[in-house]
Formats: sequence, structure tokens, C-alpha cells
Amino acid sequence: MTLTAGTTQQDAQEAATQAGASNLLAIASNTPGLVYQFLLRDDGSQAFPYVSRACASLLGISAARLRNDPSLLLQLIEPEDRQSYLDTMQASASRLASWNWEGRIWIETWHDIKWINLRATPRRIDGVGVQWEGLMTNITQGKKAEQDILRSRRQLEELSAHVERVKEQERTRIAREIHDDLGGNLTAIKMALSQLTRRLPEGETMLREKADYVDALVDRTIEAAHRISRDLRPSTLDLGIVAAIAWQAQEFEKQLAIPCVIDGPEDDIDLSPDQANGLFRIFQETLTNISKHAGASRVDVRLAIEEDSVALDVVDNGRGLATADRKKPKSFGIRGMIERAHALGGVLTVSDPGQGCKVAVRLPLSSAGRGSPPVQASA
Repeated sequence: MTLTAGTTQQDAQEAATQAGASNLLAIASNTPGLVYQFLLRDDGSQAFPYVSRACASLLGISAARLRNDPSLLLQLIEPEDRQSYLDTMQASASRLASWNWEGRIWIETWHDIKWINLRATPRRIDGVGVQWEGLMTNITQGKKAEQDILRSRRQLEELSAHVERVKEQERTRIAREIHDDLGGNLTAIKMALSQLTRRLPEGETMLREKADYVDALVDRTIEAAHRISRDLRPSTLDLGIVAAIAWQAQEFEKQLAIPCVIDGPEDDIDLSPDQANGLFRIFQETLTNISKHAGASRVDVRLAIEEDSVALDVVDNGRGLATADRKKPKSFGIRGMIERAHALGGVLTVSDPGQGCKVAVRLPLSSAGRGSPPVQASA
């Protein structure tokens, strides 16, 4: 009786085990994606002990064919992605860490490329090798959406850069017209008014006062025209970025009575017009932010060449910039500077040096003209 009971209990356990295995196989077969076991033996050979039925729909080959020839998976992977597949496999095997890889495969049956994601957990089998249990899924749609987003972002960046170039061109045109046309006309009016004033009779006190008032008004208008022209595009930019940065620092110090100390090269830095304009506008916006929000009593500016880039560092000793302030929805100043630097192929960072705020800009510099002053600057 005891033997019969033990045998019955053992049979029940085996039946439960088989039922559990059947349930697991049913779950694996109906799981979205390819459930598999992959074995990397110590001698370097490979095997797929188990592959679910989704193999045909995902990889375009049957599960039996993949088990018979495990090298087929590597052959399906696009040549540009194979090395990353092998590298992540070896890294996972050596550290027994999760294997997570995504790449492209070519499905010959459908003449199509798919993106797949592979996630697997390794375990070492003594005397055999490393075996992974994992899941392969089709992520083609997600990758296409990601690429569409990146493409749209690049197009927006290109559009933003184009808009900035057009704005600079328009500013230059308007500044030139104000300086040449309006400034010239105002100068002619002043000269004509001076001639009329000299011809007034000695006793015409009221007319002379009126003439003096108009003369002063013309002077103020000429000064306003020059100021607007300088704000639109400083003529010092024609002399180079070093001169333009120095001029803007002097204007800042003169208007706000805040010392702005420049540490820069004696010779000019040969930048393209877009880079010079962009760097100058970033510097202008930085000083504007300091004047509005920093509460600083000193500003230090460093302009230099660092290896293959031009570096601009602006540091103030004000109250600094909180992280929450940078993330405000309508905080366009810093965001605009970052995008402007990025459009020029560079980077802009904002950091806290311990007191105040530091804005650091790095723009790529060609090896053509490092340190040599341009012809206009020499003139």
C-alpha cells in the first residue's frame, strides 16, 4: 500500500510538472514577440534550445531552421549593426548582466528591414556556457516614429537658424539705411538750419530761440538714429568679434555702472559672419539677463581660443540662477541662446560657480585663421 501511494504521489507531481511546462509553453507561444533560449557554449559555439512559434512572423524563418542553424540570426542582422550585437553579447556574458540590444535585420522573404529589440537574462551553466532566456520584439514602428521626430527636430533647427540669419540680414539692412539715409538727411537738415540761423536778423530773438530748439532736436534725433543703428548691428562687428565684445562690455558698464572686465586676445578671432553675429547676440542677451535679474556688482568676461574652438565665458557675482527658473515655460532667453549656439555647431551651458552665474559658450573654430586679425580690423 505504501509503494502504491508513493507511486501515485510521484505520478501526480510529474503530471503537475508537465502541466506547468505546457502552460509555460502556451504562454510563450502566445506572447507578443519571440520567446527564446540562447546558449553560448564555452567553446564559442551557439545554440537555440528553445524558440517560440513567433520566429517565422518576426524573423521570416521557421523556429526549426533557426535551431538547426543558429548562425542565421547573425546573418539576418544588417552589417552595420552586427558588431554592436556581438559586443553587447560578450559584455552580458562576461558580467552576467542583462542583455539589451536593438538593431536592424533584413528579411529576405519580404525584402524589408525591421528594427528588433532583444532583452534577455543570462545564467551560467557549469561546464557548458552561458544561457539567456529572453524576448525579441518588433520595434519598427517606434523607430520610424523616433526618426520622424528627429527629422522634424532637425528641420525646426534648420528653420530657426535660417530665421536668425534672415533677421541678422534685415537688421544689417535697416541699420545701414538708418545710418546712411536717415543720418545723411538729418545732417543735411542741420547744415541748412545752421545757414538759416546765421541769416536771421539780430533782433529776431524768438525766431533764433526756435531755430536753436530745432537745432537741438535735430542733434537728439541724430543721436537716436545712431543709437538705434548701433543696437540693430554695431559697426564694431565689421572690426571683428573681439572689438565688438569689448564695445558691448563698455556700453554695459557705462549704462549700468557695473564693472565689466574683459580678458581677451589682442588679435581678432577669425570667425564666419554667422558665428560672429551669433556669438555677439549671445553675449548681448547674457548681459541683458544680468542687468534684469542678477543683481550683480561685477561681470568678468573671458574670450579665448581653446584648441579647435572659440570660448566665451561670462561670469557675474549676482544671486545666481535657480534650476526652477531655467525650466519656466516662458523662459525663452536662455533657451534661445542654447538653440542659437547649437545652430552654429556649438554648445552653451549655464552653471553655478559658487556665487552668481556662469554662461559658457563653445563654438567650433576652423584652423584657417586662428588668431590672425582680419583685413578690416587691421585697417
